Amino acid sequence: MALKRIVLASQSPRRKQLLQQIGITPVCAPVDIDEHVRDNEKPLDYCLRLAKEKAQEGWNRSDKELPTLGSDTIVVLGDVILGKPKDEKDAFDMLISLSAKKHQVITAVSLVDSFKTRVNSSISEVLFDQLQPQEVKAYIASGEPMDKAGSYGIQGYAARWIKYISGSHSGIMGLPLYETSQLLKEFE
Repeated sequence: MALKRIVLASQSPRRKQLLQQIGITPVCAPVDIDEHVRDNEKPLDYCLRLAKEKAQEGWNRSDKELPTLGSDTIVVLGDVILGKPKDEKDAFDMLISLSAKKHQVITAVSLVDSFKTRVNSSISEVLFDQLQPQEVKAYIASGEPMDKAGSYGIQGYAARWIKYISGSHSGIMGLPLYETSQLLKEFE
């Protein structure tokens, strides 16, 4: 892989670490976009749109020397998108709703430069064990779930609740490395 540096339109330490894991040095440049779900927007379409908008906004703010990567991760239960929790009650409600149920984690990634915009996605399934309310409250009190889609991170304490995953472990963390690598090849 010849491409070694990119702009990462995020301040996520997880995404930065995952890029470094595959030999990419990201220049972090967080962006702020409107993340409201549009009327009748399907979860996958929503996630793809946000990844593209983040990458484009990062590109627009950059010096245009390096490709810009944007990514978004959502948790989907049925047809309901579970984003980052608004507060502790929201985190509790989300986690309890995931208890003993299979849900999807969708992560979209987009790469932009002067000539092209590309997007890819990863859809994984996750099955949680039966969660106990007191354990969920203790997890929330740690602060860990408050900045994560679906109110949990697979790389933290919540990993002990995961009975089964099918798909991309790194995608569930927030950046699917296989799909990202495929995009990076197109920009070499």
